[in-house]
Amino acid sequence: MDHFAVFCTPQTILYGRESFKQIGEEAALRGKKALIVSDQVMTSLGYVNECQEYLEQAGVESEIYTGVESEPTDDYVSEGLVLFQNTNCEIVISLGGGSCIDTAKAIAILATNGGYIGDYRANRTIAEKAPIPHLAVPTTAGTGSEATDVTVITNTTTDVKMMIKQPAFMPAVAIVDPLLSISSPKQVTAATGIDALSHAVEAYLSKRAHPMTDTMAMSAMKLIIDNIKSVYMDGENLDAREAMSLGALQAGMSFTNASVCLVHGMSRPIGAIFHVPHGFSNAMLLPAVLEYSKESCTERLADVGRLFQAEKGASLSNEEAADVAVASVKDLCASLEIPNLKTWGIDENAYINAISKMAADALDSGSPAHNPRLPTQAELEELYQICYDYKFTSEEKVRSYAQQEGEC
Repeated sequence: MDHFAVFCTPQTILYGRESFKQIGEEAALRGKKALIVSDQVMTSLGYVNECQEYLEQAGVESEIYTGVESEPTDDYVSEGLVLFQNTNCEIVISLGGGSCIDTAKAIAILATNGGYIGDYRANRTIAEKAPIPHLAVPTTAGTGSEATDVTVITNTTTDVKMMIKQPAFMPAVAIVDPLLSISSPKQVTAATGIDALSHAVEAYLSKRAHPMTDTMAMSAMKLIIDNIKSVYMDGENLDAREAMSLGALQAGMSFTNASVCLVHGMSRPIGAIFHVPHGFSNAMLLPAVLEYSKESCTERLADVGRLFQAEKGASLSNEEAADVAVASVKDLCASLEIPNLKTWGIDENAYINAISKMAADALDSGSPAHNPRLPTQAELEELYQICYDYKFTSEEKVRSYAQQEGEC
C-alpha cells in the first residue's frame, strides 16, 4: 500500500432484528426534538408513526417531513431545512431508502453551516461546524448510505447529480433493522441488492482500496451473492433479509472509505436526466462496466468470480475467474429481471442526445478516476451507447466453465 489509509464509520451502529425500537433512546441522548425525514410510502406502511411512538416513549418530540420522492433534490433539502428551523428541532432522523438518508445528511449540515448544498461539492465549502446529530434508519438493503460520508443531491437547475463527500456528512448513528426491509417490493429488493453488490465490487476494485475496505467488501459480496436470489424469491425469508442488510451495511462502510468507481460515475447522470432510481441505474450498468474494466483488474476481479463459484473457483486461472465474475453478474441481473435502459422506457433519441452531457458529467463527478481502467470522454460515450440495450443473459459462459471443471 503506497498511501496511508482511513476508515471512518458512524459513532454508533445498531444492527439486528428489532433494533429500530432503540431509536427513542438513541435520540434522547442527542436532543429533545427530532425532524423525521421520510416519504409517503413509509407513512403508509406505518413506520413513521411507529418511529414517533418510540420517540415519544423516550420523551422526544417530533416533526415530520415526508416530501422526499425518488431521487433527492436540492428542493427537498431546502423544504426540510425550513421545517427543521421553524420548529426548533435539535436532531434529524432519516427513515427510508437512500434518498431520505441523503436528504437528511444535507439538512444536518446546512442547519449548522449554512449556504446552498451545492456549495459543498468538490470541497469548495468545508463543513467546519459539527452537523446536527443525524440518526439514519434504512428500510432497504441497498445504498449503505447510513454508514457513508457521502450525499448525492440533484441540482434541479442544471439536472446534475452532485456527489458531495466530507467527513461531516457521516451520520452519528446507524440503526439497521432487517425487519424494516420486508416491506420492499420484489423489484426494489433486486435493484437495491445489486446496488449494494456494486458498492462492494467497486470498493474492492477501486484504486483507493486498502486492507480494511477489502475485508468489508469481500464479506459484503459473499453475503449478497449467497442471499440475493433467496430474498428475491421469498421476501419473508428473515435470515436472507438479515444477511442482505448486513451486506449492504458492510458495502457502505467499504466504499465510503475506498470510493466507488465508474458505475456510480455513469449512474448519476442517468438518474438526474431520466429520473431512474439510483439502485436500478447502478444495476443496469454494472455488468457492462465490469466487462470494460476487466483487463485492468483481472486479479481482483478473479477474487469476485471465485465467490460466485466457490467450489470450483480455486482451479480457475485468474483470467478464467475474472470472466466468471462478469458472466455471473450478467446472469444474476438476468435472473433478477433487471431491465436495461431501453426496457425501462427511456426514449432512444433523447438518450442519444444526452450521451455527451452524461459522459462529461460522469467524468466531472470524480468517481471514474478511481476505476482500474480510466475512461476517456469518447470511451464513456461508447459505454453509454452499449448500456442502452445491453443483454444481461450469459448463462452459457458460466456453464462452459462449470463443464470444463467437470471434465478435468
